[in-house]
Formats: sequence, structure tokens, C-alpha cells
Amino acid sequence: MKRLGIISLFVILFMAFIAVWNISYQSGMEEAYIPVENTNPISLIPSETGVFTRSKYALDYVNMPVDEQHQRVLKNYYKNRAFHGAPPSIPHPVEDERNMGDNSCLKCHQNGGFVNKYDAYAPVTPHPEMINCRQCHVPEHTKQLFKETNFYKADPPEVGVNNALQGSPPVIPHQIQMHENCLACHAGPSAPKEIRVSHPERVNCRQCHASNNKETEDIGIFKRTNNNEQ
Repeated sequence: MKRLGIISLFVILFMAFIAVWNISYQSGMEEAYIPVENTNPISLIPSETGVFTRSKYALDYVNMPVDEQHQRVLKNYYKNRAFHGAPPSIPHPVEDERNMGDNSCLKCHQNGGFVNKYDAYAPVTPHPEMINCRQCHVPEHTKQLFKETNFYKADPPEVGVNNALQGSPPVIPHQIQMHENCLACHAGPSAPKEIRVSHPERVNCRQCHASNNKETEDIGIFKRTNNNEQ
């Protein structure tokens, strides 16, 4: 009877272990999210899951040699946008002007790669799930404005000056919405050399880089008040 009791105890403990492990495993498979509350006036940070979308290419980016002859630069990166944060225009001809809602654009822009026709690397889209590309991206038909305006094109954020402290990770100077996929723009051969990350294998970018796309003003030198002084 004693031996039977010990065996039964081990069976019960083993079944309890399997049940707890299964619950833990299923919980780990759930997507990370931040609940949206309509009463919150603060703009919430989108889901963290987009950061890891291209993580499977991280080691390839580490071992990939830099193509000095065909690498992009920030000047051309921002030149293709009406303003900082705007969707880039399409700099090449579009065969079907009414082509919307399929994967035509993703054939080149989902994983990038070198395009002999344009002698350049195709930029990787940070939001491949949004296949209605022409809803935001328009072809660049002309180099000149069809009508003069007084629209002021704000300067994009400078590189290397948005660190909280010397040597600290730079903050994210742009909005996160539709740009959750960090490696799409900051790694690989199509990434502009000025913002190409040196450590793409650390795929959890938001662990060190905080979002800050608001303009700040100098408030002077901060001095702590000594409460012990009379």
C-alpha cells in the first residue's frame, strides 16, 4: 500500500506539471498587446509584435557585406517624401494605374533585393500586411509642383544628436504607427547608411530605444533645491 501511495503521488505531481506547463506555453504564444481605452487622451504605443516581424533575417543582415556602390543615403530617403513622416512617393513608372489591393508591390518591396532595371536595392516596407499600397503612395509624375504654395517643408531629425546622454541609445524620433518593423528601414542593403543599425541581431529594439517624436525646448540648467538650507 505504501508503494502504491508513492506511485500515485508521483503520477499526480506529473499530471500537475503537464497542466501547468501547458498553461504557461499557451500564455507564451499569445501576442503582446496594449489595450486601447477610449477614455485615455494619450496616444498609445502600438503593439510590440511588429518589432519582431523581420527578426528571422537578423543574422543574415549581420553577415551581409555592405554594398558601398549601391547603398542609399538619407538625402535621397527624405527627398522622396513631401515632409518628414509622409509616405514616400513611387519614383518609378507604374504599369497599371488602377492596380490596388493585390501583392504586385510586395513582389519587390516585401523582402527587398537588388533590381537591375533601376540599379538599386528595393526598400523593404515596414507594413507588408497593408496591401492597398496606392491608398497612400502616389507615383512621382513630375519633378515640379503644378501649383506654387507657401508650404514649409520641415527639416527631418538630425542623426547622432538625439541621445539622452552621451553613449546612450538614441531615441526614436518618428512615430511608431506603421513603423513598428524596425529592421525594415534600419537593416539590410536598402537601409540608408546613416541610420543602418550596427547590431541587427538584437531584434528587441524597443527594449533600449524609447519613442520620442515630440519637439523639445531648452529649459535651462536644472538645479536641485536643497531642502536642508534655511
